Amino acid sequence: MTDPRPLVLAVVPARGGSRGVPRKNIRVLGGHPLLAYTIAAGRASERVTDLVVSTEDPEIAEVARSYGAEVIDRPDALATDEAPTAPVIQHAIERVEEATGRTYDYILTLQPTTPFRRGWDIDAAVDLLEAAANPAASVTSVVRIFDAHPLRVKRLTQDRLQPYIAGDDVPTRRQDLPPAYLRNGAIYLAHRPTVTGGSVWGNPEIPYPMPPERSVNIDEPLDFLLAEAVVRAGLTEIDLLLESPQDN
Repeated sequence: MTDPRPLVLAVVPARGGSRGVPRKNIRVLGGHPLLAYTIAAGRASERVTDLVVSTEDPEIAEVARSYGAEVIDRPDALATDEAPTAPVIQHAIERVEEATGRTYDYILTLQPTTPFRRGWDIDAAVDLLEAAANPAASVTSVVRIFDAHPLRVKRLTQDRLQPYIAGDDVPTRRQDLPPAYLRNGAIYLAHRPTVTGGSVWGNPEIPYPMPPERSVNIDEPLDFLLAEAVVRAGLTEIDLLLESPQDN
């Protein structure tokens, strides 16, 4: 009997170059390469049909395979600092569909720089998109923000601080601020036509809230130190799949 559930392709974009944290996708975090956390989450998901890592870097490809992921060789033109994400994911879709003969329903973009999402986070996001029954919708993971709240952010005007959002009744206590959310980079889930049309998120975007300890997004060296602190403090579980990388 045919499985009525949508086919989900998870793509992990992991290029070799990085300005903020050199070689960050395979930098060791808690005894494992950063990339391994995202592969483990994708493999632990019950809703992901296939998972691939897109990279132009031979060392990253070797690490990805050792942790159980298939690898898509990314063209150098799609591995520059300026290359947007959508064409990278489109390239992966084409290659995987050619290889498998499948046409996927949902495309899941998993950035390795947000390493602490879990398999069940992915499953919950897929459930949300399926329940929406809207071919234009997507699901994006978010985290609630306080210190960088829009009502607290300032601009410099003639060497003076001015509010970005005008108003005199800004709450002074963080707990009184109206809820505000930021995309945390962990999950971008969309229908296939949305991604092949040039975007990894649709309209409307359905939020999937995640707590701060699973929302660490590594762009700068300080972010990596925060991720290390999260691991040391035991604030996020390390997937059992991380314990036994495969031999090639």
